[in-house]
Amino acid sequence: MSLLKIFDVAGSGMAAQSARLNTTASNMANADSIASSEAGAYHAKQPLFSAVQQQVNGQMENGGVRTLGITESQAPIQARYEPSNPLADANGNVYQSNVNTVDELVNMISASRSYQNNVEVMNSAKQLMQKTLDLGK
Repeated sequence: MSLLKIFDVAGSGMAAQSARLNTTASNMANADSIASSEAGAYHAKQPLFSAVQQQVNGQMENGGVRTLGITESQAPIQARYEPSNPLADANGNVYQSNVNTVDELVNMISASRSYQNNVEVMNSAKQLMQKTLDLGK
């Protein structure tokens, strides 16, 4: 793999982790939201990633990662009895999002560290390229 290809792979990793951080932020912002129906309640979202494979000189090489889309959690929505709430349905229930804040905090820390690792890979590749150019001096 050439040094220039490293920037593509690390860049795709940074873009993927950025998407992961964005969905985590959206989930955390909606963690305490309520709705008047189960269908209207906020469902936690997660990005779906895929490795990019490409053939180089007859061999398959990893070319980074791409985001295929955003999926919604299938975890059940919790009903809470609050008849005084203006959003309550005919039975007095409001429906809370299915966001698990502990899982989201773990996702946020993991995505942030992965992003930082990709930045370090880019910095190391840049330093290697600079040192290679300095050899000719």
